[in-house]
Amino acid sequence: MSFYEEHILPHVINCACGMKTVAKQREKIVPQARGQVLEVGMGSGLNLPFYHTDAVDFVWGLEPSSGMRAKAQANIDAASVAVRWLDLPGEHIPLEDNSVDTVLLTYTLCTIPDWFAALKQMQRVLKPQGKLLFCEHGVAPDENTRRWQRRIGPLWKKIGGGCHLDRDIPLLLQEAGFEIEKMEAAYIKGPKFTAYNYWGVAA
Repeated sequence: MSFYEEHILPHVINCACGMKTVAKQREKIVPQARGQVLEVGMGSGLNLPFYHTDAVDFVWGLEPSSGMRAKAQANIDAASVAVRWLDLPGEHIPLEDNSVDTVLLTYTLCTIPDWFAALKQMQRVLKPQGKLLFCEHGVAPDENTRRWQRRIGPLWKKIGGGCHLDRDIPLLLQEAGFEIEKMEAAYIKGPKFTAYNYWGVAA
């Protein structure tokens, strides 16, 4: 990884993903996690305060960036759930088939280069009755905002660690074989080209 990706980007992402409006989104989805949890793209551990500790056994934290893992240490130290690190990319999940009860995706699917391979890996490790919980930003419903997403997208990917502004989150989940059980979508506070959010449950 470059100096920017390893030493600067973790602080940029932590700041952007730690905003109050984003925290409110996390609060809607993270408490639904149960059992053994795989959190893909754990980042700096911003979800940790929202887990219901009486419902979660432990959390596998998948995060390939050593800079992000270092940034997360303070949140892990303060957490009341145990975290076990996995440091490979999302396309290569080193867990057994049918081994986790919950997969958690929050503001991660936008950055994974091979999203299809990553989602198939999540599907592989998820137990038959398990759930995928997601909260992601993505393609906007109105054409004017989509135009801005396309214009800004190339620069945004460079400064945002590969973040795509206009991925169609429900379509990606469905193309990978997940069935969306419930979902909401709406603009949250923030720059409009980044602010359209999708959140829900898939299996």
